[in-house]
Amino acid sequence: MCGIVGYTGPREAYPIVLKGLKRLEYRGYDSTGVALLDNGHLNVYKKKGKVAELEETLIGKDLHSHIGIGHTRWATHGEPSDRNAHPHLSNSGELAMLHNGIIENYVPIKNDLLKKGYTFKSDTDTEVLLNFIEDIKKNNNCSLEEALRIALKRIVGAYCILLVEQNDPETIYAARKGSPLVIGIGKGEHFLASDASPIIEYTKEVVYVNDYEIAIVRPDELILKNLGNEKQTPFITKLDMELASIEKGGYDHFMLKEIHEQPDTIHDCLRGRLLPETGQIIMSGIDDNLEALVNAQRIVIVACGTSWHAGLIAEYMIEELCRIPVEVEYASEFRYRNPIINRGDVIVAISQSGETADTLVALEKAKEQGAFILGVVNVVGSSIARISHAGAYTHAGHEIGVASTKAFTGQLAVLSMMALKIAYAKATITEERYMQLVRDLHAIPEKVKEILKDTSNIKAIAEKYKDAKDFLFLGRGYNFPVALEGALKLKEISYIHAEGYPAAEMKHGPIALVDENLPVVFVATKDSYYEKIVSNVQEIKARKGKVIAVATEGDEVIPGMSNDVMFVPDTDEVIAPLLSTIPLQLLSYYVGISKGIDVDKPRNLAKSVTVE
Repeated sequence: MCGIVGYTGPREAYPIVLKGLKRLEYRGYDSTGVALLDNGHLNVYKKKGKVAELEETLIGKDLHSHIGIGHTRWATHGEPSDRNAHPHLSNSGELAMLHNGIIENYVPIKNDLLKKGYTFKSDTDTEVLLNFIEDIKKNNNCSLEEALRIALKRIVGAYCILLVEQNDPETIYAARKGSPLVIGIGKGEHFLASDASPIIEYTKEVVYVNDYEIAIVRPDELILKNLGNEKQTPFITKLDMELASIEKGGYDHFMLKEIHEQPDTIHDCLRGRLLPETGQIIMSGIDDNLEALVNAQRIVIVACGTSWHAGLIAEYMIEELCRIPVEVEYASEFRYRNPIINRGDVIVAISQSGETADTLVALEKAKEQGAFILGVVNVVGSSIARISHAGAYTHAGHEIGVASTKAFTGQLAVLSMMALKIAYAKATITEERYMQLVRDLHAIPEKVKEILKDTSNIKAIAEKYKDAKDFLFLGRGYNFPVALEGALKLKEISYIHAEGYPAAEMKHGPIALVDENLPVVFVATKDSYYEKIVSNVQEIKARKGKVIAVATEGDEVIPGMSNDVMFVPDTDEVIAPLLSTIPLQLLSYYVGISKGIDVDKPRNLAKSVTVE
């Protein structure tokens, strides 16, 4: 979940590494550090806090170097502190290493090293691995590359590491398993990072390193080997990303920028795929495997967090439109129990980053049991994209705000097209209904634009309720997962306790919480559950709860019963979540900033969960 950057080449390394860390800070921001090598001197600078705090402490220092590695941390082993920040130095001071991941068997390795006289300056598993590599190198009188290979065969866990040696002024050793690593290829220089955002400024040619591969990176050379010491051929990919996509573009926060980008990102997701004039939906990953999807006896969706909520909405869509049984699983639970997977089952993996550790392991297990794997991811070339038999990219662009917004609506757009395509092929939907849903889906970007034209009302509502201690989010049918997502966003961004519930379940416990101090957010758009949700609103009003409603434009009943209302344009209930989620994103954003919270970097969270 941490961010890593490396550079080797003719330029000054420190400015490149520092800028890269700033771009990766959304991956972790409790401490940061750099290691620079110059004239045989290996210097490590690190500090608790954000990248800017490290930068300030280094003003005026001689940071000249043509090779460097940097790290911004989300703590796993050891509390956030100067001593636990990466990179770490080995006992001899000759090696420096940083690490993204968790080494599960570090305790017995550490105990063995302690018996040999090694000392440790941090509480991290990373320092243990580093000294383990040094011990192997010393005792086997072998190269650092060979010591690294031996060590990686003996450890258990996930890792992406960058390693430099004092007496080697050009080489960065890198390796990965379960945590992402991309290498940018320049002219006489190479760039390494957790994702492409630090690289795009310098080159668009990259290599995505695979699990169990070691990269030996020099200014004019990139060698890839597996753990069996066999050379691998690097596959060079062209980045489809622009520098502007990772800059704020005049917005105060990336989260606000990404919310306002949704008319364009949803349009980009639909463009070339959804043809409203003819009703065609063209998705090569689905087209090429349509028989497997149409004949599926069961679809299992695995995901985490916001992606899990997208999966719940997809369950409602697929079961209603396609008449295929769907189960939605938390990847973190699915991977540890012993699920029944039959040959021919379809596993749909949803992940913004395409690197979510629990989802990856769940897919590996399902694939071994003969399931067909379909990936829905945002990041091209990501691990989930590569492990899947087929899939679809959401084309939401680089999402930097930790709380997912445009990636979520991109997932919903892709899943809507998938459900419609399968339903049409199965003839489980009438031609008329199909064409209406295609037209409604095509109109979504313009309707999102309408919501975003004036957000002052939502900002005022946020200011009114920013001091609340708790929130309750309620919805029925397709709007129930939207309520869950709204509650999650508010928790992430404002640190206010919030719960999402099916509105009908309110009477089975949560209604005991309702009093004049509790804001209750109803996702109450016009749909087949409308009369029931009206009754639920009345039950809250009877107990003096404060009702905030997401309602359909033109509705007069729900607004008349509510304390505050956020309107969305009318559309079919199947795709209504693409609209009803937008006001809830804005509500959480404005509550967060009114409380003085850094909404792009909420505490304890990181963008991509690449550890268990």
